[in-house]
Amino acid sequence: MRNQVGALEFLGSFVDQFPEVGLPEIAFAGRSNVGKSSALNCLLNRKKAARVSSTPGRTQLINLFRVGKGCVFADLPGYGFARVPDSVQSNWKGMIENYLGGRDTLRLVVLLVDARRDPTRLDGELIAGLRAANIPFLVVATKIDKLKRSQQAKHIAQIRKGFQLKTEQLVPFSSMTGSGKDQVWDKIEQACVA
Repeated sequence: MRNQVGALEFLGSFVDQFPEVGLPEIAFAGRSNVGKSSALNCLLNRKKAARVSSTPGRTQLINLFRVGKGCVFADLPGYGFARVPDSVQSNWKGMIENYLGGRDTLRLVVLLVDARRDPTRLDGELIAGLRAANIPFLVVATKIDKLKRSQQAKHIAQIRKGFQLKTEQLVPFSSMTGSGKDQVWDKIEQACVA
């Protein structure tokens, strides 16, 4: 699939009534401003597939991208500290829960967390919900390049312990350097053929 990113097609932005594409879906979730759009662009070898903004809360709908003939990427709205009204945050939560709970073709949720931050309650709640629903997930610790090399292992260990993750459930990642990109693609491809 990673060799099909040249055939990327934007399918649209949705609140509900998602199109049935007939391909495995990979959802990307995370707090506002965690680097989700940058990570998607890195994985897709694009600069502007997903809109990157320094303002939290820019992604407000679920954006779907067909990656060649192999899978669909779903870019979910960020949650957490986005400067939007509580009613909008509540709508996003319902939209995300509806998507995650109602897609038979969903094969993996890639949860992005900031490698520089301690594990958060909201991320932990999402992981607990995914575990309860038996939805496979991968935690991707973004912005690993912003940490000194001597700090990286400590922060990764804190995330693993805080979310009770197995080693293979966590990938340190940098959109700037591409570090971790191949490991994330490996997990995506494994999920799509399972």
